[in-house]
Amino acid sequence: MKTFKEYENIDKSCEECIFEHELEGIQEAEYQGRKVELGKVKRGGDKKFYVYAKNPKGNVVKVSFGDTTGLCIKTKDPDRRRSFRARHKCDTNPGPKHKARYWSCRMWSGPDAVKDMLKK
Repeated sequence: MKTFKEYENIDKSCEECIFEHELEGIQEAEYQGRKVELGKVKRGGDKKFYVYAKNPKGNVVKVSFGDTTGLCIKTKDPDRRRSFRARHKCDTNPGPKHKARYWSCRMWSGPDAVKDMLKK
């Protein structure tokens, strides 16, 4: 796997290079001077969870989501899960990856989704 610095040195005019760059995907990036993993959900921060993602401009942003009151999300209850997913329109349009709605919908995708996402 290439590092972020190696991706910066890719010749952007070469179509094959751009296609290869998009296919492999960047797993790490730089956010405020430190290396971070993109798309890996972690606990903590301002809210319950946070993740680093790229916005359409290509900047790395920190997306915080979840409540701050300390309540746990009860994804094992199918009625609650169905209600949350309907309320946030998760099945039709979860939104872009650089928004909290996308990641919240992923957290509510199944009964063990939280454990699976934090384990990666």
